[in-house]
Amino acid sequence: MADGARYHASENGSGVATLTKQDFVSGQETRWCPGCGDYAVLAAVQEFLPELGLPLERIVFVTGIGCAGRFAYYMNTYGLHGIHGRAPALATGLAVSRPDLSVWALGGDGDMLSIGGNHLIHALRRNIPIKILVLNNQVYGLTKGQTSPTSELGKVTKSTPFGSEDQPFNPLALALGAGASFVARTVDRDRHHVIEVLRAASEHPGAAFVEIYHNCPIFNDEAYAALTDKDTKDAHQIRLEHGLPIRFGAERERGVARRPDGSLAIVEVADAGEDALLVHDAHRADPSMAFALAHLSQRVSEPTPIGVFRAVERPVHGESSREELEAAHEAIGPGELEALLHGGATWTVES
Repeated sequence: MADGARYHASENGSGVATLTKQDFVSGQETRWCPGCGDYAVLAAVQEFLPELGLPLERIVFVTGIGCAGRFAYYMNTYGLHGIHGRAPALATGLAVSRPDLSVWALGGDGDMLSIGGNHLIHALRRNIPIKILVLNNQVYGLTKGQTSPTSELGKVTKSTPFGSEDQPFNPLALALGAGASFVARTVDRDRHHVIEVLRAASEHPGAAFVEIYHNCPIFNDEAYAALTDKDTKDAHQIRLEHGLPIRFGAERERGVARRPDGSLAIVEVADAGEDALLVHDAHRADPSMAFALAHLSQRVSEPTPIGVFRAVERPVHGESSREELEAAHEAIGPGELEALLHGGATWTVES
């Protein structure tokens, strides 16, 4: 753990320590560039974690390389700072071998979607019980501002002086395509929304993929200004709420409706009528609607959906095998099972 078992919490009526945000703050000096969105995400995570009701030693944060890699040092939980792109793989091993732990994997868009892309999609398709937070600033921050897998077309950087020619990833569409059972998006400067999404992700029994738009003040400053600035956010944040019509705007005057060809469009409610609005269904088994919502905006300067896009139940990796082992133990008995496993052709390797 980052700072031992240092508790500031009091005990509740059951004798279990009630943790506070401060219990999750390590003794390490937090060092990111002034204005970096990582500060806001870290504060939101530390504020939320007491809700889990778990002791510090049952929570693990796994990070890769990049600015977000420092996250593990700033959390007073168990943590592991892995190599580039390997956070989902390391978190997978932990979650499979220790189902009693709450395992969180965290990294930037370059770390998770480029170097770690294969680990990410397989963790999602297997529905490994880990929570994956992708801090997306659309640029490589630690290595001084090169284009990342989410940088927009035409992005001018040191590595693309004439503008990027690469089509960017849509992280949510990628996750949905991998079969993710929980997919969500939030924005660093909206602390309440971040915590709301983290809460939903933590309650989901399988893999949870959360994209967090966050600001890089040095190499991609104000990339998400339309979604975060006081004067523009109401007109650009399309907040998804399960079971409710999708509406947004300062007066909730705009909404999302389905065209005759099945595609989605942003409409004026006064013109289209409330009955035409799409009712958000995050629990729909077919991911096509969530996929369409993920593609509703092509740039973050356009109205952009945030919230939980998909949250469906499907088998969690490892549960069935654990149930079979438990059933075998119950039916055969621990002694007999031990004898069965070591019976027949066995051998001892001597050093």
